[in-house]
Amino acid sequence: MEGYFASYGVVVALFAIGLVIVAGALAVNRALRPSRPTPEKLLTYECGVDPVGEGWAQSQIRYYVFTYLYVIFAVDAVFLFPWATIFATPGFGLTTLAEMFVFLGFIALGILYAWRKRVLTWT
Repeated sequence: MEGYFASYGVVVALFAIGLVIVAGALAVNRALRPSRPTPEKLLTYECGVDPVGEGWAQSQIRYYVFTYLYVIFAVDAVFLFPWATIFATPGFGLTTLAEMFVFLGFIALGILYAWRKRVLTWT
């Protein structure tokens, strides 16, 4: 294989080697591990407390809202760091500044909406 497709051959070969290594490690682990199941080992472990009752528990939806808000802020941080590095590049300053203010405006509108809906209260 020559030229353009030769690089794909290298990628496929490395992927295959990686799969063989992972499969080999799992096979060696399975062959060497001890297997002595006892009733105590098969019991569900919950932070040192013996399990009591059923495994069903409800959680309130507001915890998921806090999770989504965290994801929004994490994505915001992921976009802010590259912006800070390209901001000083000649020719990109004013354009990137305007784009980032539009982005931050959308984030601010989301926060304002969540605040107005009283999602951000922990009661």
